[in-house]
Parts: sequence; C-alpha cells; structure tokens
Amino acid sequence: MLTDTSPLVLLAALLAGLALDRLFGEPRRWHPLVGFGRWATAIETRFNTAAGLGSGRPRVRGLLAWLLAVSGWVALCITLRAIGPTTGWIVDSLLLYFAVGARSLAEHAETVAAPLANGDLPEARRKVGWMVSRDTTELDEVGIARAGVESVLENGNDAVFGALFWFLVAGGPGALLFRLANTLDAMWGYRTPRFLEFGWAAARIDDLLNWIPARLTALSYALLGATGAAIACWRMQASGWDSPNAGPVMAAGAGALNVTLGGAAVYHGKLETRPGLGAGNPPDADSIRRAVSLVNRGILLWLCAAGVATFLIGLGDA
Repeated sequence: MLTDTSPLVLLAALLAGLALDRLFGEPRRWHPLVGFGRWATAIETRFNTAAGLGSGRPRVRGLLAWLLAVSGWVALCITLRAIGPTTGWIVDSLLLYFAVGARSLAEHAETVAAPLANGDLPEARRKVGWMVSRDTTELDEVGIARAGVESVLENGNDAVFGALFWFLVAGGPGALLFRLANTLDAMWGYRTPRFLEFGWAAARIDDLLNWIPARLTALSYALLGATGAAIACWRMQASGWDSPNAGPVMAAGAGALNVTLGGAAVYHGKLETRPGLGAGNPPDADSIRRAVSLVNRGILLWLCAAGVATFLIGLGDA
C-alpha cells in the first residue's frame, strides 16, 4: 500500500466511502471530476498542437500530458493521507466517495428504463444518449435497452469495481489514480485524427489499470447471475470485442443476464458492426434494471470478500 494503513482502517474507509456514495451520490455542484476535466482540457490544448503528425512525438506529448494531468493530484493526496491516521482515514473515505459512482450509475440507468417501460422512446433515446457515445437518435426499443445495459455493465467496472480494486490495493490515492486515468481515457482515448496518436498513452494506461479489475468484475457478474452462460460467453465471445477489458465484462454480464448485446451501432457518424455478446432474449427496460441489480449485488459480494480478508489477516497477525 502507499502508506502503512491497517486492513481494518482501510475496510472502515471503504464502508464510509460507499456509504457516502449511497447517501449523496454525485456532488451536484463543484464535482472534482468536472474540475479535473477542465484541467485536462487545458493541458490537452497546450500539448496536442500537432495531433497525428510525426511517428512517435504525438505519443510522447500525450504521455507527458497524462503525467502532468494526474501525478500532482495523486501526490497531493498521498501527502495528505500521510499526515496521520485520522486524516488518512478521512482522505481515503472522501477519495473513494469521489471515485465511485454506483448511485449515479443507477440513477442514470433508471432515467432510461422508466420512459422505455412506458413507451416514451424519444425521452428514452435522449436519456440513453447521456450514457453512451453512440448515436441514439434512431434507436428502436431494443437498441435503447441494449445501449443502456451495455453502459451499466461496462460502467460497473469503470465507475465501481475498478475503483474498489485499486482502493483495496493502494487506498484512496489508488482509487483516485484509477478514476483519473479512466477519465482521461474517456476524453483522449478516441480513435479520431485528433486523438489517435496523442491519446495512445491514455488508452494504454487505462487498459493496464483495468486488466485485473475487469476480469474480477466479469467473475462477479458470472457468480451472481446465470453462471454457466456467463462463463461460456466470456470464454467464447470476449476476445472478439475491440476492447481487451470491456469484452470480458460485457460478455460475462450479458450471459449472466441471459440477454444478447452488441451488434451494429453508429459512432461519430460511422456505422460499426460489433460482435454479438451474450445469449438469450433481446434486452428490454427490465434488463437495464436487472443490470443495475447485478452491479449492486456485486458491491455486496466485494464487501463480504473484503471483510473476510480483513478477518483472516487479523487472525494471522494475532
């Protein structure tokens, strides 16, 4: 760990951070990630002055920009955490609260599921467009549900389990590092002329930090749903997905829910035919809600695992 924090104190901070997220959700004003996004945009504007030109230079500039955007904030939190046990516990709890987005994920999902269940497709299209980067203007009922379920499953890893994993490994600064890296990937990781080279480092770092959490997320989905189907879909379908981490997460999640995902979608004006994921029926509004339930039950599973691990470590130290 980044500082000498006992497993019991870390577990208490874990519970506190998740409780804060459950009680308050995302800050409505002055969200730290909004401020970080502005900081990252200013850095990108300064460093990404010749995107796509040259062979290696844009990637070097992208890596330097990533380090400038992230390292200072993580170092500051490590310093604050080291002041003392009480301060460290508060810092850990707050950092996890800011890094985890379980309640906001559920709230966004419900704003799609509710109008979709009531047959209000225009409103469902509008709200699902807040969750995904694909074009949603022409989606039918199944397309809306598919986009919603895919977003919940993938963000279950990006906004919940990935942050929990790095919190358990390195405390609050670890969760912060993961969340900022994930945010930069969402901002700079596009395969567009502007970001194809400059965003390479952001995309690769996010892939690296996500590799273990994504597979633990996929395993959690499998254990809490249709286990056999989830594991079979993970084994047979994940490698066909473009992202090395989203593939296992969404294939296992789709199998666990007994729904089919993937297929054609429009991104940045271009039609992309994506591999199929899962097995069973096409998704509907209820599938979005079941995906949220799968994530929430996964949080409970991780809490139980963390509690058991803390108890066993305590026995070993006794």
